[in-house]
Amino acid sequence: MTALNRVPSLMARAGTASALTLAAVGGSIAVPGLSADASAATLATKALNIAASKKGAPYQWGATGPRRFDCSGLTLYSFKKAGKKLPRTAAQQYNRTHHISSGSRRAGDLVFFHYGSNVYHVGIYAGHNKIWHAPKSGSVVRLEKIWTRSVWYGRVS
Repeated sequence: MTALNRVPSLMARAGTASALTLAAVGGSIAVPGLSADASAATLATKALNIAASKKGAPYQWGATGPRRFDCSGLTLYSFKKAGKKLPRTAAQQYNRTHHISSGSRRAGDLVFFHYGSNVYHVGIYAGHNKIWHAPKSGSVVRLEKIWTRSVWYGRVS
């Protein structure tokens, strides 16, 4: 085999190594046509991870972090750190999101608890019917199973 015949094989190995290196260091590859979905997924994943990093932070009504939170303060803080500004209250956040069905929900979507048409609580969907949220006075930020069917889902874009 001549050196010229080995060039494609070497290039293929270099491409594989580059892709593996990129994956190992957490890099990304731009894929045409997927950028909007990918950036929304990245935003949601970042916000979810930020909320999870606040596990154990005390609940305080009106608090928006970084050490204490109420429910909408946690979602506001998490998405702000991920690069997206949300309004202050759960109801305002619901009005700012793209409303989706429970079958379409993904990790990082917002979960809005409601009584009739009134939104009273919000958390970040973590998958497996669980949310990260700041539940109530005397509690802390935690992962918890969704306890009611009176929820709506919203996607931040």
